[in-house]
Amino acid sequence: MSLSDLPILYSFRRCPYAMRARLAIAASGVSCQLREVVLRDKPEALRLASPKATVPVLVLPDGKVIEESLDIMHWALAIQDPKQYLRPEHGDVGQMMALIAANDGLFKKNLDCYKYPDRHTEDEQFTDAASFSALHRAQASEQLMGLNARIAEHGYLMGERPCLADLAIAPFVRQFAQVDRAWFDTQPWSVLSSWLVSFQSSPLFLGVMDKYPAWTPESEIVRFPSA
Repeated sequence: MSLSDLPILYSFRRCPYAMRARLAIAASGVSCQLREVVLRDKPEALRLASPKATVPVLVLPDGKVIEESLDIMHWALAIQDPKQYLRPEHGDVGQMMALIAANDGLFKKNLDCYKYPDRHTEDEQFTDAASFSALHRAQASEQLMGLNARIAEHGYLMGERPCLADLAIAPFVRQFAQVDRAWFDTQPWSVLSSWLVSFQSSPLFLGVMDKYPAWTPESEIVRFPSA
């Protein structure tokens, strides 16, 4: 298959949703064309493919568009899943998906309110930015303590090896940690911290975090993963 016939992935390097889509694609060994997006100047091709124009978006050779990060993860790993990310070692797929849903729901809301309190002034709990941020940091921390306990039991979220939940959740824990890393590193979740450090130093993560210039219609095709 020529490069021009590969699926097209619209992505943004730092977005946790796009990050986890790239992780699954890289883990599967499936190849695609990577189009790096500048969020303040989204290309028209992305808007035509997906009117919501948020990343990630995957355009398949037959024209089908996959717009949700988890759907992209499942698409890639359904083709090839050499590390068995879709098969958790402990528990079942339903429990794994419930864990991811908790991350994508309440934890993501708390993370956004913690990181961007001024964007949520319509919230009925909003008083001032600092106290609002602290409130949601505390609520998110309760969920992180739950993850810490799971990892302490087996080493990863659902067993002694990573599964889809680890790939899907780690980018958001990373984002939370980066809001105030000095504070994060003093919290009583040493097991979670070690899990995050291991994730961020893994060849898989490092391999999907290469920097690419913003895509334009004149850009050369970028094959992803690169190797």
